[in-house]
Amino acid sequence: MTRLLFVCARNRLRSPTAERVFGGVNGVEACSAGVAPDAEEALSADLIAWADVILVMEPAHRARMTRAFGGHLRGKRVVCLDIRDDYEFMQPELVRLLWERVPRSVPALAGARPG
Repeated sequence: MTRLLFVCARNRLRSPTAERVFGGVNGVEACSAGVAPDAEEALSADLIAWADVILVMEPAHRARMTRAFGGHLRGKRVVCLDIRDDYEFMQPELVRLLWERVPRSVPALAGARPG
């Protein structure tokens, strides 16, 4: 089982979409969190420890995560997807972008198909 943690700012649109999309793939567990103080689900050291791969939506999210949890990130694979905050929850263009970018960085998704 591969555990994917998707991180954006407020955990309302992009990362919950990614959690929903990839959480339904065989062999994958997905979770999402945000780095902003008002995030729906706040990023925590426990979530970081749980994850095999951490996928952030923007470089700023990686920077905030590193400032807050730097010591917890040792040995963790962190990937930036470069997906701007231009999409609604489960917007088809966002889902398409996620399917383009996430499998490149997650070997467990090789051969997986969009649902």
